[in-house]
Amino acid sequence: MLTVATVVLAGVVLAVTRDGDPLGWRETGLLLGAAAPLFVCVATFGTSCLLFGLYRLLFSPTEVLKGPEEVGYIPAEGRSRAQAYNDVRRRRKVGELPPIYPNGWFRLLDSHMLERGQVQTASVLGFQLVVFRGNDGKAHVLDAYCPHLGANLGVGGRVVGDCIECPFHGWRFQGSNGKCVKIPYSEKVPEFAKVKHWHSCEVNSLILVWFHCDDIDPEWAVPELEQIASGAWAYRGRTEHFVNCHIQEIPENAADIAHLAHLHIPGMASGSDLRYTNSKAWSFMRHDWKAEWAPELEPNKHCSQMLVKHAMYLFGVHFSLLDVHVVARQVGPGLVFLTFNHSFLGSGVIMHCVTPVEPLVQCVSHTIFYQANIPTVIPKFILMSERVQFERDVMIWNNKKYISKPLLVKEDHTIQKHRRWFSQFYSENSPQFQYQRDTLEF
Repeated sequence: MLTVATVVLAGVVLAVTRDGDPLGWRETGLLLGAAAPLFVCVATFGTSCLLFGLYRLLFSPTEVLKGPEEVGYIPAEGRSRAQAYNDVRRRRKVGELPPIYPNGWFRLLDSHMLERGQVQTASVLGFQLVVFRGNDGKAHVLDAYCPHLGANLGVGGRVVGDCIECPFHGWRFQGSNGKCVKIPYSEKVPEFAKVKHWHSCEVNSLILVWFHCDDIDPEWAVPELEQIASGAWAYRGRTEHFVNCHIQEIPENAADIAHLAHLHIPGMASGSDLRYTNSKAWSFMRHDWKAEWAPELEPNKHCSQMLVKHAMYLFGVHFSLLDVHVVARQVGPGLVFLTFNHSFLGSGVIMHCVTPVEPLVQCVSHTIFYQANIPTVIPKFILMSERVQFERDVMIWNNKKYISKPLLVKEDHTIQKHRRWFSQFYSENSPQFQYQRDTLEF
């Protein structure tokens, strides 16, 4: 565009200064005629970009994927965010931690991320797994390393029927049980030739894996949301963050009612950097939260509920259009359904999934499904609002110490109640955190 403007300016100068033709109409006309195709190209390109951006805003799902060092760290002068991330991980006190991997269902992938015949790797719960979808459309989860010579089945492996073929020597393992069914250069397959098979399920457009430290079969099922299964609620986007903390810290926020009235009162316009959220420049927008948390009873003792009433104030005036009542139902240690129903803005759910990658690194995703006949821009706005508020928590979690015996006042009683409830997901053999003092690396 700058080049076109320069050409036009040169033409104007010629029009004013050319001897014998003070207006320079002939030269200017020729020059503009030569530049016309450039104008058309630039205008077409600009219009296309505008229309594409408008389409993405109004119709396309939004996806925001943050790296481990991108949120929640304050780098010192001359240091990068990656350096600040590593410094915090090395130096902070972690406290006396509960077991690092609770028993339960955990998200591996969203369903749309795994096409028929596709292979993906997953680093979860301290394990390397391979996730693949057979030609029959069913998703399978196995240990990633081939028991033959250790090749990673997820790196170059290919799907053959309902099996995955090792990229190293062509050994084939059945997705339903992990047994080796073919060794291309051997007449017989040993009975003991197999790779560990993991229990998995695909529900609510999520692929989840079951973990139990004692290899016990799934003790409860993930509930299916009828609105997602029927298509009444459509996929509208997701966010993903990596949080540097123990997994229990994240769901414990639901029982920490007091933090809502401090950390989450500033409006979303003030952002997620806690150094600036209370700036007077953004004080015109404030949130008001009323919440309560309680565990459910048998047969759903693995579930709990948080009831939230949200109100928005602009310049001190209650903006009732954005009043929202949310039911946040936690199912096990790693899955929360945040459902909401608004008389004007419609209904939907954000699925908040926490999956341990390693002892103090959690992959947290928020996937939103929303009423299909509501404009996409509304659920995208809701998801972005959730992201801003969540990133404020991330800044706390990334830098805090876990306190096993916290100093609490009576108004904090639900925190201890939550810890007792969450302890059901640990068992005697649940893995404990081990700190490598010689390298100061986790």
